[in-house]
Amino acid sequence: MWVNHVILALMGLFAGFAVSAGTFAFLIAIGVIPRLIGKSNTARAVFSYETMILLGGVVGNVISTYSDMSMPAGRILLIIFGFCAGIFVGCIAVSLAEIINTFPIVFRRYKLSIGLAWALAFMAFGKMAGALFYFWTGYMSTL
Repeated sequence: MWVNHVILALMGLFAGFAVSAGTFAFLIAIGVIPRLIGKSNTARAVFSYETMILLGGVVGNVISTYSDMSMPAGRILLIIFGFCAGIFVGCIAVSLAEIINTFPIVFRRYKLSIGLAWALAFMAFGKMAGALFYFWTGYMSTL
């Protein structure tokens, strides 16, 4: 019986590898990751970016496949992971929006010429406030 569980776990893990490889290939193909590297002027750390993207995919697959695992450092590790995941999602969202020229079009339509940094900062703070409200109120426990 345990052989079936091991085979099923390996199939899920390898399917997750395939999905994450496709996701990261998509992000690189549309230019999000290279654009993010270019905007942050950190081209000298491309090897580190590649390593972190690979490790993020692998660790994310392992955690989602083996969700019953207990994590050492519990809540502290969860806070660090949540912070890093939030930064990643925010960077990807802003990079995608910039690539498809969402912000320049919106700013031009609303005739915003000064305070662009403030507008972006408040968008980020709004996203953060929504996420904190979501987790503090225990929204998932009511479903």
